[in-house]
Amino acid sequence: MDNSNADSSGAIQDRHVLIALDESDNAQRALLYAADFLGGVPGFRVTLLCIVPEPSDDFFDTEQDRQCWIKDEREKACELLDKYRHILIQSGFAEDKVNVLVDVKKCPSVAECILEEQRKLGCCTVVVGRRGISKKEEFIFGSTSSRLLHSGKNCAVWVIE
Repeated sequence: MDNSNADSSGAIQDRHVLIALDESDNAQRALLYAADFLGGVPGFRVTLLCIVPEPSDDFFDTEQDRQCWIKDEREKACELLDKYRHILIQSGFAEDKVNVLVDVKKCPSVAECILEEQRKLGCCTVVVGRRGISKKEEFIFGSTSSRLLHSGKNCAVWVIE
């Protein structure tokens, strides 16, 4: 039997799920869906990811203002992911199977940053909430979930509405 989820010693490895989150209701629904669907099921581990797009150097008057904003955004994201981590643990995930990652970085698009993390972590599934933007907004700004669906390689992408 070929088991692509085994390591070099033949031991079965947990399937790694990446849940990309922000402060939106749709992101929370995506988390709750994953908690309901996978909570208590053995063989899964989760990384909760929040991407904080780093502002350009000229966005703030001073570097101190910029660093203060980044610090505040990182702290808010950590608080949010900690809350979400507890929800997953309450749904049946072991504490050591739920990690959090706040990434402050320059991103050509949030979708590209999510997929970069998916590749680095070796996640088999990416879970996101659908933002619910209008067709006009999607045309102008692009849709993160649409980009993930079209650009994701070697992983499943769950878009939760």
